[in-house]
Amino acid sequence: MPEKDDREDFEAHKVQQSLALGNDKDAFESSIAHMLQLDPYDYSYLWSWMGAPIIQMPADIMATQEVIWDTQPDIIIETGVARGGSVLFMASLLQLIGKGQVIGVDIDIRAHNRDTIESHPMSKRVTLIEGGSTSEETLAAVRAETPQGARVMVVLDSDHSRGHVLEECRAYGAMVTPGCYMVVADTMIGHVAEKDSPQNRSKSWYAGNEPLSALSDYMSEVDVFEVDPVLNGKLVLSSSPGGYVRRKPR
Repeated sequence: MPEKDDREDFEAHKVQQSLALGNDKDAFESSIAHMLQLDPYDYSYLWSWMGAPIIQMPADIMATQEVIWDTQPDIIIETGVARGGSVLFMASLLQLIGKGQVIGVDIDIRAHNRDTIESHPMSKRVTLIEGGSTSEETLAAVRAETPQGARVMVVLDSDHSRGHVLEECRAYGAMVTPGCYMVVADTMIGHVAEKDSPQNRSKSWYAGNEPLSALSDYMSEVDVFEVDPVLNGKLVLSSSPGGYVRRKPR
């Protein structure tokens, strides 16, 4: 007798559990506390993707992979290149899919980080643009690299201050195509009081001046994005809970 094909049941159970986890406030608060406990060890800095430092929490890497595979974007725009691992990670997924380009935007792409990216096997799927992410010159350059009719995804991971992220949401949110995602990174800071905010950073952010507040402001201005409850529900031990929003179908 053939074994039952339980793939649909398995996926349905995943959805059910993700939604349940998203409603477990105690589990979420424990995950925030655990991340703060790990922060003195620079936990998110300890990981690499294909040899390049990625500076991401493992849960966020998996969530972004799910989004890219499910939506198959032609263009992924990321603000905040840092050491290059994130743009190379997304480029490797596009290479596997067989199409697409990652546009990495940063106000300061240092020579050694540019070398990491441009000497990498995935570099052919990465275009780097140096400049302020919300300047008209930079936005024009991004638009010039985006083919007409392309499916576009955006990841905002540069300056995490509320004002700057809100400007980025306004500038790049309009570029996201229906069914694709905008990822606002480091929303977990919105759940951290100033006294508990990580201090071993070049800048310090805390609840009220961070990406989650900016995303909330932006979502109140426009009615074209929706929070993905299943994906965000399972984002514990994540830097970006609540930060994965999907552009609604037309």
